[in-house]
Order: sequence, then structure tokens, then C-alpha cells
Amino acid sequence: MANILLFGRDGQLGRALFAPLSTLGTVTALGRTEADFNDPEMVRATIRDLQPQVIVNAAAYTAVDRAESEPQIAMTTNAVSVGVLGEAAARIGARVIHYSTDYVFDGEKAAPYVEADAPAPLNVYGESKLVGENALLGAGADAIILRTSWVYAAGGRNFVHSMLRIGRERNQVRVVDDQIGAPTSAEDLAAATVELLSGGKWQRGLYHATSTGETSWAGFARAIFTLAELPTLVVPISTADYSTPARRPRNSRLNCDKLQRDFAVHLPDWRTSLARTIQSFS
Repeated sequence: MANILLFGRDGQLGRALFAPLSTLGTVTALGRTEADFNDPEMVRATIRDLQPQVIVNAAAYTAVDRAESEPQIAMTTNAVSVGVLGEAAARIGARVIHYSTDYVFDGEKAAPYVEADAPAPLNVYGESKLVGENALLGAGADAIILRTSWVYAAGGRNFVHSMLRIGRERNQVRVVDDQIGAPTSAEDLAAATVELLSGGKWQRGLYHATSTGETSWAGFARAIFTLAELPTLVVPISTADYSTPARRPRNSRLNCDKLQRDFAVHLPDWRTSLARTIQSFS
């Protein structure tokens, strides 16, 4: 049984990870109070003191729009501390699983992105996550980085919760229809993480891990309302009609064939997982 250190305990992915990881060993789950990723030396000291065999990092600065006005905090949390984590993990020989984002790409490719495609982030958040990827692997950590997209869970603040709230309050909502990606359940991502850690095969590097299938944000909203039996009408709009501080990629689709090929890990269709999540509210 492994000694596992989980960072980001209080986020939606961290909460989804705790129980599945506990089937593999003893999990020390830390939130911001115990391990603040805006304090890199705190991260280093935590790893040095606990000496874990496995580190799962679900801690991140994820406020995409706010990052435009807080670039230093985003970069410290998502890049500098992740590099420090990599150095500390390499020093003690710990394996690492870390999560990144579709926002490392600019969305101009016509097909789903593969791991070998050149990143070109459009916003501070994406840039900070890309620098974090490079810092982690550059530190020599024995790490698997999982790029994912549009993560949601039954708990926490996310698109599903926002749409359910809006659906109870309004009879229609305007939602962007020209950004395409794969809504990904935090529970499915947690299950994939456990598969990687328990599968007997390990290969460091970058992997894409999203739910199967694709939709737009408007399509995602329609599916939420349908499954929740809410009559709210979705009015599709363009990205140009919905101004935000941070630019978003229009194509967020990630090709996950490498994950399937190397580890036989495959996430379910996004509709199946969304239905399960919506059902958990009833």
C-alpha cells in the first residue's frame, strides 16, 4: 500500500480523488491552509517532511478571467510551485500525477489536439499551466501530466451548478456556441488517475484525458437542462457576443488515443457521466 500525498483537497477534483486514492494506500490530503501553492517553499517543505511515494497534485489557480489581473499569483501557483514540487519529488523518487488544461492551445487547429502539437496559450491561465508542465518535467520528476477540459463535479463551483441555478431562475439563457470541447467529470478523471497508479505500467510524460465525445458550451447547457427536466431555452451566441477578460480557444478538443494506447485508460462519453452527475442531485 502506497503512501500518497494529495494536494488540492478542497477543490472539486481533490474531493473526487480522495476516496478512490484511499483504495491504493494511506492518503494525506492537504488544502490551501496546510500547503499553499502561492508559497513554493511551503510546498517543498511539505514534501520533504512527509516523504510520500506518490504525489497527486490537484491544486491549481483556476480563475481564468481573474488571472488576467493576477498574473503573478497564477504563475506562482500553477508554475513556480509545480516546478518546486517536481524538484522535491525527484529528490525523494516519488511518482507524480499532475493535471493541466486544454487552454495551453490556441484553438486554431481544425482537428483534436494531440500531445505533440505546439502549445500557444491565449490567456494568462493557459500560459501559467504550460510553464508548470515544462517546470515539472524539466525538474526530472517521474511525472504523468494529464491535460483535461471543462471539468465539473457534483460539488463545487462549475458550469453544471451555474446552469442548474440559472435554469431554476430564468426561462432562457444565452450561451456561447462556437467553442467546442469535451465536458469531463471530476469523478471520471479521478477513476482514470487510480487506473494509472494501479495498472502496473508507468510512463512519464504528457497525456490527454477527457471524456469521449464533444459539444459546445450551448450544447452542454441544453444537455444539463434536458437531464434536469428544466424547460429553460438555450439561445446560442458567438464568442464575440460574450466578452470576457481572458480569451478562450474555440477548439478545445483533445485527442486521447495516447492514453488508451499506453495505459488502456479510456474515459466514458460525456453524456453518460453528465447524466450520472445530474441524477446525484435528485
